[in-house]
Amino acid sequence: MLRNCASGFGAVALSALLNDRAFAADTVPTPGGSPMAARASHFPAKCRNVIFLYMDGGPSQVDTFDPKPMLTRDHGQPFKMKMEPTQFANNGNTLGSPWAFKPGGTCGTPVSDLFPHVRELMDDIAVVRSMTSAFSEHTNANYFLHTGSGLQGRPSMGAWFTYGLGSECQNLPGFVVLNGGLIPPGGLDNFNSGFLPASYQGSVFKPAKQPVANVTPLEARPELQRGKLALMNKLDAGAAQRMGKQDALESAIANYELAFRMQSAVPELMDLTGESAATKTLYGLDATYDKTRTFGLECLIARRLIERGVRFIELTVPNTGNDRWDQHKELKKGHEQNSAAVDQPIAGLLKDLKSRGLLSSTLVVFAGEFGRTPFAQGADGRDHNPFGFSVWMAGGGVKGGTVYGATDDYGYKAVDGKCQIHDLHATMLHLLGLDHKKVTYRWGGRDMRLTDVHGELITPILA
Repeated sequence: MLRNCASGFGAVALSALLNDRAFAADTVPTPGGSPMAARASHFPAKCRNVIFLYMDGGPSQVDTFDPKPMLTRDHGQPFKMKMEPTQFANNGNTLGSPWAFKPGGTCGTPVSDLFPHVRELMDDIAVVRSMTSAFSEHTNANYFLHTGSGLQGRPSMGAWFTYGLGSECQNLPGFVVLNGGLIPPGGLDNFNSGFLPASYQGSVFKPAKQPVANVTPLEARPELQRGKLALMNKLDAGAAQRMGKQDALESAIANYELAFRMQSAVPELMDLTGESAATKTLYGLDATYDKTRTFGLECLIARRLIERGVRFIELTVPNTGNDRWDQHKELKKGHEQNSAAVDQPIAGLLKDLKSRGLLSSTLVVFAGEFGRTPFAQGADGRDHNPFGFSVWMAGGGVKGGTVYGATDDYGYKAVDGKCQIHDLHATMLHLLGLDHKKVTYRWGGRDMRLTDVHGELITPILA
């Protein structure tokens, strides 16, 4: 009918729709039927899993991994560079770092006293000091960091990674977010699947005795639970046959099955009785500061998730009462409490992964959505700075003990080896064996990708 009516233009439109994966293609990109079935990479991968240490709020680069003696020299004086517009437009004088920097590892990469435990491990870490963002406001910058776009509704990088590679674990989600107490500005859309099938969205766990709500079996015997699930799948399959393939329905069926498997997998994941006292101490689970214990538990669970084959794990920071790393005032107090929460657990995670032979197959990424200004906001804070900040990577395929890029003498703007978030995403995908230009999904009439039309590999930090 479409071919014969209106000179066949209806058939032309239908043909275009059927060639769009969002309308006609199977949302499960694997012959085996599971959206999380492991898939081959484009080329040999350097690592298999990612742990993303998300430092919500934006740590100050000049107080952590990018020492600037000029700030100390000019502390309290009017800032000598042109100031760009800032979030709160309450700019003060040059603000030197309250913390000393010391060389770390045998490579000598300097790290401030905020991170004494991580400083010992710099031989395994590559620091990028020239990262930039296109946004200086938290919500848009968070979307940009997580999804490659400053707009709401795009797929998170964790969703892209599991879409491209699947997961080696079929009893747990392929993309897990360990919520330490703070969901970032922008909300759960930072972990969403966007236009990708819903099976790839992040599943939020809490590092607690009941990490996932309503995962407790509803029936006394597994066969009764399985019977209910089988009936539900039969009804859903009938609906799918009548209405055609619908992502919401297909994903619901897959998620019901996954939830059933999680009823046994999640309690086993959270059972730490097999972990030694030394391991728990390594992660800071016996620390006097309760926020260290919280983030330490996140890091330990992340290692256990890696051991079970989960592809992408993101950790959010605990609530220290200082509005994340977002210190617009009381920089010293806020940054010290935040670093006290994460420093020992991160170092413990790296040491533990390495001792178990897992660091070589795991990519660990440390990043916030932007950095901080080298001049004061008010008297003792720092405003948002997207023009040059530090991130670091460790693990499989990363050349430890290296520093790439540079900011100016005040740590304000990237002046050498300037990188953007798209470059970070491209490099992460590359280390997992994926060409970022080929990981695409047809949506809205074009092939979409995490890096959009951008992205270059940060090759100097690749082993």
